[in-house]
Amino acid sequence: MTLVETLHIEAASVRDERVEAVMPVMPDVLQPFGFVHGGATIALLETVASLGAQQGTDLESERPFGVDVHVRHRKAVASGTLLGVAELDRIEPARTGGVRQFWNVAAYDDEGDVVSEGVVVMRIVPLARLAEKERERAAARGQE
Repeated sequence: MTLVETLHIEAASVRDERVEAVMPVMPDVLQPFGFVHGGATIALLETVASLGAQQGTDLESERPFGVDVHVRHRKAVASGTLLGVAELDRIEPARTGGVRQFWNVAAYDDEGDVVSEGVVVMRIVPLARLAEKERERAAARGQE
């Protein structure tokens, strides 16, 4: 079972530059004081950015990875549903190949208030680069 399945995250709208998904607030996602755990909210927000990154990725030759997450929590939530939204801000070349995508993300409660917001950076990595890194790691392990 994946984390997305465990958290019951479901995509509501997936387009190239905007993604929405919902996550029900259940006992499994609460911290000990009865509010949604910040890590669960961050998982929702990285998921919507990841779904967005997949839309423009050629999965035959590259893979998207979350590489940086900056999220601030603004409101505690104890029940209902969270709506996660990711909107593509910009795309930049990555130094070692591929590109980085910057996604503005926000989670909203049932009243439409912002619960958490921030930026998730996704890196689209060519499969050839992943294979090269694996060869380097294997060579390094062989020298130990």
